Amino acid sequence: MSLTVKSISVIYSPINQNNTFTSGDFISGKVILDVAKDTKMQSLSVKIKGKAEVFWTERHCKNNVVYSESDKEKYYSVEKFFVRGENTHGNDHETLKDPSGQPYSSVVAAGRHVYPFTFQLPLQHFPPTFKGSVGKIVYTLETKLSRSMRISSKAKAEFHYVPSPVVSNPELMAPQYGTKDKQMKLFTSGSVSMNINTEKMGYYIGEGLKVLAEVQNNSSRAIKPKYCLYEKHSFFARGKRKLHTHDLFKEEGEPIEPNSRKIVTKVLPIPPSLTISILNCRILKVEYRLRVYLDVPYASDPEIKFPIVILPLQSLSAASSATNSDFQIRNHPAGGNPYPNPPSMPPSAPPLNAVGQSGQFAAPGHYRPPLSQFPAPGYPGPPGQFAPSNYVRLLAQFGPSVSHQSDSAPPPYLEYQLYPQLPEHPEKS
Repeated sequence: MSLTVKSISVIYSPINQNNTFTSGDFISGKVILDVAKDTKMQSLSVKIKGKAEVFWTERHCKNNVVYSESDKEKYYSVEKFFVRGENTHGNDHETLKDPSGQPYSSVVAAGRHVYPFTFQLPLQHFPPTFKGSVGKIVYTLETKLSRSMRISSKAKAEFHYVPSPVVSNPELMAPQYGTKDKQMKLFTSGSVSMNINTEKMGYYIGEGLKVLAEVQNNSSRAIKPKYCLYEKHSFFARGKRKLHTHDLFKEEGEPIEPNSRKIVTKVLPIPPSLTISILNCRILKVEYRLRVYLDVPYASDPEIKFPIVILPLQSLSAASSATNSDFQIRNHPAGGNPYPNPPSMPPSAPPLNAVGQSGQFAAPGHYRPPLSQFPAPGYPGPPGQFAPSNYVRLLAQFGPSVSHQSDSAPPPYLEYQLYPQLPEHPEKS
């Protein structure tokens, strides 16, 4: 920061206790400029934008190879000017006026100057704010002050964004089923089998994940059912995939004695700190799996995995009557109401609010139909037949999650999304 420009910053006002914004929300703030003496500005602007990016390096022989998605994933970028320079390119930049309706002066006196603004976020459903080990999705407000023969002064503030689902998808509420049999060898004789049922695939943060397990222990040793919820972070760049998995929690049930059958119900809490599932980003994904397995002494553990989709839970504050053309900045007097006739607000989110086409979600296809204790109306196909699930195809193409990196190129990205198709990437940075 030069001696003339003492400080420049951009701030915004939270609209709820969680300081979270969603599709269609208005975000109001101020650009605050503090100068030591009379200053002439070439331009002063504020920009709102959202993007995803990945970056990591690897050592190959004696060379460091950089993996990044050079074009990133850009969702939107809109810039407005308080003072617009003559060299500003394009005619889609709006020039704002002061609260009295007059253009802002390009010359400011010594002291503190405040420039209020308000944006409306687009109504499209973009991926939520996320920061991982080698990738992130960020939404920012940025301000830039340009002066002749001087380095530009910049500042930015990140805001937390979570998409608000708007259409119910009944298949996220459909039960999931899985069965597994194992014949024991060597130090343990006999066999074990388990039939696992979850109430649904989609869960809200803080909700209980109910698991019903029927275990038949025909082996010579006592066994324990165990449960593990873990997350998968996948990052893609230059035809490669970098994978990180992390166990969120593990729990275990009571032992099941030899030559006995037992039905066990377990309710697992969804941690409130989880990021919602991210399945609609080209260069990174956030997925969750529930692993149910039997702890068998002196033998490999039979297991079943279920995909779990974490959904956003919040009251919508977006304007139901607004359109995408309403994505604009408006100027208003300090302390005044910039929207004397605010648009109507939709009601709170219904019990299940995730967008998707019919058939997009289904029970994993590896599994046979459940036993009589777990009825499955409409379960597709005879025993052993795969269910028509995009999620299953996604898992099959991406491969197992035990490795932390795959050297093979990832498959073409499936159009598997919780939310509607994103628009084409804008040209702006």
